[in-house]
Amino acid sequence: MGLKVVLSKLYAKLVNKQLNNIRKNAVELQQKTFLQLIYQAKNTAFGRAHHFEQISNYDAFKKQVPVRDYEELRPYIERVTAGEENVMWPGKPLYLTKTSGTTSGVKYIPISKESMPGHIDAARNALLSYVYETGNADFLDGKLIFLQGSPVLSKKSGLDTGRLSGIVAHHIPAYLQKNRMPSYNVNCIEDWEQKVDAIIDETINEDMRLISGIPPWCQMYFDRLTAKSDGKKIKDIFPNFKLFVYGGVNYEPYRTRIEESIGFAIDSIETYPASEGFIAFQDSQKNKGLLLQVDSGIFYEFIPVDEFFNNNPTRISLKDIELNKNYALILNTNAGLWGYSLGDTVKFISKNPYKILVTGRIKHFISAFGEHVIGEEVEHSLMSVAKEEGIDVVEFTVAPQVNPAPGELPYHEWFIEFGNEPANMEVFRQKVDKALQKKNIYYFDLIEGNILQPLVIRSLKKDTFINYMRSQGKLGGQNKVPRLANDRKIADELKEYIKIG
Repeated sequence: MGLKVVLSKLYAKLVNKQLNNIRKNAVELQQKTFLQLIYQAKNTAFGRAHHFEQISNYDAFKKQVPVRDYEELRPYIERVTAGEENVMWPGKPLYLTKTSGTTSGVKYIPISKESMPGHIDAARNALLSYVYETGNADFLDGKLIFLQGSPVLSKKSGLDTGRLSGIVAHHIPAYLQKNRMPSYNVNCIEDWEQKVDAIIDETINEDMRLISGIPPWCQMYFDRLTAKSDGKKIKDIFPNFKLFVYGGVNYEPYRTRIEESIGFAIDSIETYPASEGFIAFQDSQKNKGLLLQVDSGIFYEFIPVDEFFNNNPTRISLKDIELNKNYALILNTNAGLWGYSLGDTVKFISKNPYKILVTGRIKHFISAFGEHVIGEEVEHSLMSVAKEEGIDVVEFTVAPQVNPAPGELPYHEWFIEFGNEPANMEVFRQKVDKALQKKNIYYFDLIEGNILQPLVIRSLKKDTFINYMRSQGKLGGQNKVPRLANDRKIADELKEYIKIG
């Protein structure tokens, strides 16, 4: 047992004690965070424009600060990215994170010197919570790999700019740097496929013990490792690999295939990082859910999903949330985001402590006929049947077909890349449709009322989604395939990949 392992177990006890205090005082810590944020930003351009000096409670804040998405905050953010000081937060940002926008290309999200520790500490605490609960810390004596974006930063108005994962790479604690892979030069490779191949060359003979990344891109890494080692399972390539850390997407649709590639059901830690802040992490292997980070410079608000697009939706703080109800997540941060609609939806599964599940994206839904089917529902419907039938689903996306062939009813069209196809696709299709009807009463009513016909499945060729993401210039990194959409932009692109016959 190395010194790092011994020290990590002692440190884990200290951190767990701190986390217990946070778990017990979440609402009070959120109120404290709220008041600190308002006080610190009252003399910024945003604070003056929204009368922060008059705000002493949350009700007053809601009257002064509307909920906005990135596009609506763009006039302020553009002043920040132009190098102006004291716009949304005191001074200038430490970094600008560059991420994909939905309507206007690249988005720039500020990270301040006050908010940067939140990104690092949460990732550290996720690992230390695992160490504390399980006593397993041997991964610290071996190699660790973080499949991430390039750490190369550019300048915009004098501000260091890059992808979040690349920025975080500059803040990895010194005690992990010697263990960390890949090398800096390989990590700087921009082309994802070249990068994965170079990572394989560097790691295939190393003692890899922890692997971290977005599941589909980790799967690509595993597949290519297996191909290069004459079909070996990952457990035979890396016999001491014992911990998988992931985030960015729901792991369940990928779990079966990843565990098959590895060769056993590996311990895993889910994290919920975003450019806007590190929201939550899995703090227990025994209990579901992600521990909300209530003391890291973020004040959270929640809007019931079914009200989000109303003119005056209900807007609540942590103390008023209800369990098992889907909420749109709104952030106010110590990097200067105010009433910021992150675009994600969550639901609470516990108040003691406050734990969430990420259920989807507020804009990723199907409601062409008022059904408002969300990501959580389609993922559960497909994966529950796939598990029951022993079917391997590589990736999928769903879209409405509102203009079917003459004489046909409209339907939901499911584009699925299978690892192994169902023996009877028609039975599989019916089971998935029934599962979705059980999850969504509005969809059930539309099927029963003959407004919609049951869903249609299009089986796709091998590597469809890799090829599609490559064609969009979004292969690897933090990029993800949307699981569902209310339009046919992705669906129409996938037509050429449908298997014939």
